[in-house]
Amino acid sequence: MKKAKSSHSASSVKRSATAKNVDAYLAAVPEPARTTLNTIRAVIRSMVPPETTEAITYGIPTFKYKGSLLAFAAFKNHCSLFPMSLAVIDTFKKELKPFLASKGTIRYPLDKPLPSALVKKLVKARIAEKDRKK
Repeated sequence: MKKAKSSHSASSVKRSATAKNVDAYLAAVPEPARTTLNTIRAVIRSMVPPETTEAITYGIPTFKYKGSLLAFAAFKNHCSLFPMSLAVIDTFKKELKPFLASKGTIRYPLDKPLPSALVKKLVKARIAEKDRKK
């Protein structure tokens, strides 16, 4: 079976995929994406419960709260946020329309983070979803 080529073949991802933690991942991401991801990270951190942890999962920074909560990453031509919930994406589909790249991926420019208010809504919805499930 032939292995499919990934559309995420960015040098920033290759360097960052071996990162042992989120700080190391971000250190390997070139500007302006690093600043953009740091902004997204700060917004998410401001919203999550204190017991939330950060880890590298599948080579990308992931917030963990009762399992994987959200993840984010830099690619060659964009940054992505992964809410890990089709229900949450569906809830905010009108606001997310300009950013939706695929079913579970929200893309935004390397040099322009998603609006903080939108990220906060996504985080809040994901936490509520996790709290309902457990």
